[in-house]
Amino acid sequence: MSELNDPRVLFAAERTLLAWNRTSIALIAFGFVIERSALFARALLDAPPRFDAAGAVWIGVAFVILGALLAALGVVQYQRTLSTLNPAEIPKGYMIHLPVYANIVVAVLGTVMAIYLSFGALRG
Repeated sequence: MSELNDPRVLFAAERTLLAWNRTSIALIAFGFVIERSALFARALLDAPPRFDAAGAVWIGVAFVILGALLAALGVVQYQRTLSTLNPAEIPKGYMIHLPVYANIVVAVLGTVMAIYLSFGALRG
């Protein structure tokens, strides 16, 4: 248990969770760009169907999965931190789970994107 009795501890934990959220979104976006650039290169070069862009596609999917995983793990870390706080450190009426919902949405959408990109890679 924390002995500080200061709400700034909660706010610091929340900022950390939101930093993980931004990192997750950046990794997901980076993975998407890598995956789509492989398809763009294939179209731009008018490459034959056997042109091997699969490596870049799977690297992009891996970044998307990493981003979704970090969003979920950020929630776990935040919940662990919340469990150590005293009631005096949480302002009355403060929505402590709002950033959790944001991270869960990012994790779910990142997972859906990874599945979508994987099926696209398997088909083409």
